[in-house]
Amino acid sequence: MVIIKQGEYMKLHESIKPISYLKAHASELIRDISENRQTLVITQKGEAKAIIQDIATYEQTKESIALLKILAQSTKGKKEGRYKPAQKAFKNLESRIKSQK
Repeated sequence: MVIIKQGEYMKLHESIKPISYLKAHASELIRDISENRQTLVITQKGEAKAIIQDIATYEQTKESIALLKILAQSTKGKKEGRYKPAQKAFKNLESRIKSQK
């Protein structure tokens, strides 16, 4: 198993393992993945079938995707003319807060 320091990247061909390797070395792989924040591609019959990664990397990926979705939605809204100046948005927000009191 190749040990990769945090911040370094493992080459894709080094991070591909067959499912039989996963079955035989599961605890070692999980430990290495957790300690080194690496991602592992699992193959079955020579075809990529699954990705295994540490939870921190997974959470970071999910957060990045969520931010990209928000950015895409705001870009689309602006192109469609569905936006208002910040000053007007804050005034509307203040009015809504006051009306709820």
